[in-house]
Amino acid sequence: MLYEMIAIVRPGKLTEVKEIAKSAGTIILRSGGVVRGLTNWGPFSLPRRTRVHQATYSQGHYFIMRFDASGKIQSSIKRTLGLDPRMIRFSVVKMGDKLEKLAEVEGKCTWRKDLGV
Repeated sequence: MLYEMIAIVRPGKLTEVKEIAKSAGTIILRSGGVVRGLTNWGPFSLPRRTRVHQATYSQGHYFIMRFDASGKIQSSIKRTLGLDPRMIRFSVVKMGDKLEKLAEVEGKCTWRKDLGV
């Protein structure tokens, strides 16, 4: 099944974002999954101030990862990222499970400028 993970890391060093993406990717690959793509969206303002791990954030560094994996791998990723103090928020969304539809999905997720966001 194809999943898309949208993650927000605390602002600061780009190396922290790379380490978190690498740890999530390693979990996927070791469990027999496939990482289709990783897109760095960079720092953005959060929709509202968020308090996580005894700190308040108004900005975050966004990245998107698309991967093929099983449900067990997804729970392992959620557990690992949920315990990381550098993470502000993340969400994993199932994009589909039928091979015919998933073959057309690219690994890279681009920012839609036509929406004016």
